Amino acid sequence: MPFSYSSSYASTRLPVFARNLCSTSHPLAAQAGLRMLQQGGNAVDAAVAAAAAMTLCEPVSNGLGSDAFCILWDGQALHGLNASGRAPQAWTPEYFHRRYGTGAATPPRRGIDSVTVPGAVSAWVALSERFGKLPFADLMAPAIEIAERGYLVPVVVQQKWAAAVPELQSQPGFAQSFMPWGRAPQVGELFQFPAAARALRAIGATRGEAFYTGEIAQAMIAFAQAQGGSLSLADLAAHRPEWVAPIARNYRGYTLHEIPPNGQGIAALIALGILEQFDLASLPVDGPEAQHLQIEAIKLAFADVYRYVAEPSSMEVTPAQMLDDSYLASRARLIAMNKAQDFGAGNPVKGGTIYLTAADENGMMVSFIQSNYQGFGSGCVEPTFGISLQNRGFGFSTDPAGANRANLVAPGKRPFHTIIPAFLTKDGQPVMSYGVMGANMQPQGHMQTLVRMIDHGQNPQMACDAPRWRFNAGLSLNVEASMPAATVQGLQALGHRTEVLQDSYQDFGAGQFIWRMGDPQVHGYLAASDARRDGLAAGF
Repeated sequence: MPFSYSSSYASTRLPVFARNLCSTSHPLAAQAGLRMLQQGGNAVDAAVAAAAAMTLCEPVSNGLGSDAFCILWDGQALHGLNASGRAPQAWTPEYFHRRYGTGAATPPRRGIDSVTVPGAVSAWVALSERFGKLPFADLMAPAIEIAERGYLVPVVVQQKWAAAVPELQSQPGFAQSFMPWGRAPQVGELFQFPAAARALRAIGATRGEAFYTGEIAQAMIAFAQAQGGSLSLADLAAHRPEWVAPIARNYRGYTLHEIPPNGQGIAALIALGILEQFDLASLPVDGPEAQHLQIEAIKLAFADVYRYVAEPSSMEVTPAQMLDDSYLASRARLIAMNKAQDFGAGNPVKGGTIYLTAADENGMMVSFIQSNYQGFGSGCVEPTFGISLQNRGFGFSTDPAGANRANLVAPGKRPFHTIIPAFLTKDGQPVMSYGVMGANMQPQGHMQTLVRMIDHGQNPQMACDAPRWRFNAGLSLNVEASMPAATVQGLQALGHRTEVLQDSYQDFGAGQFIWRMGDPQVHGYLAASDARRDGLAAGF
């Protein structure tokens, strides 16, 4: 695609061109990935090393107790990996009603009863075993060094770290691990995490077995039980990541691929299927008309996703029904160009996250995401090994009659997930591995940046730098301060309730992009990294 490289957006970054690349939201993690590539590893080795490093460099967003997903091109075919964990066997609606009262509609947002089985470590192992070249222990080496030597805390992460302290400082293990001076580190202070180094060594030496059946597992369960939790050794030992076929939707000659439910990636596919009914390229890229169409499309997508998406065995409809051409065309007809609307779900039945991407000169491309869900996850940190546990259990419902009944908690069930890697192909060949972090901003970011690239010819860094909006609920939008004032006024005139915010961390996501320019051994790739985080696209 002939991109435009003349940008009118404020940014400190330009596209990076190389034949081997790693793009992450922290420079040390990008360097960890490059180190593996320079040692003869491939893009999977780079992605796993970078992911391990990110558990140290951006602990607000992820940790050793995270979940993870991946889409990768192995040089010949596309593969998906779902490494999200399942609910403890003890979890039922009655379990939570006994502990938290019959009025509790969900498991708690924080604490040990928000923790499902962590899956990220299993993702690293599965990727390495199937596609990696280097010894697994070698992939942990950069992260171990970072944990032991420490790193100087960067600006954006520090802001969210400090903001989380008042809520989480009383959670077990949190202050011991993440408040080394009785407070959050300040910008530029050295943060060391020797407990995590101990865990990473054991994970590397045992190819993850220590985490699910060995000494780390035993420490996690002892910690959970001391806090009154129900996670068991049997729950950890039963965990298996799942290789899945990505779901896909064509858009203007390209194909966007997402991980199938239990995740929300289908929202981006639905929104693009709706937008394909409109001539977006004829509208000014930053004008209110183009933004209004995208906002309304993502509203329609979320209305269905929040109603129907869950663990596949619990869904009333299939992804194929939700992506049916005629159904999406009927949803598109609900959009009015002259007003904002609050849409309900349709009827498809007819009969704090980190993202990183890596690519190598042999054509392998990896789109990888892992997350503790909300900032620092549950807030619970097993202190011996520094395992910061996610809070994905909060995505369950405990109300059998509620609107979110598809996600009713049950033993061994996987919760609704917000984290979604994306991958773009054209005519069956790889084009781009990418993702945009930030809770329900993720499918919105996937759609907004892709429209800018495909409909308006913006290069990935330009699309990354451009102002974004974030749909919340009803008619409510958050809009970046860099959005043109005339566009904001135009959206308000249509009935959108806009609040202008300046938040570099969650509200508008943070993306990493690698676009294949042709034969990677000759033409290489174009990489972009979002200036909304402390990240870096680096290559050679």
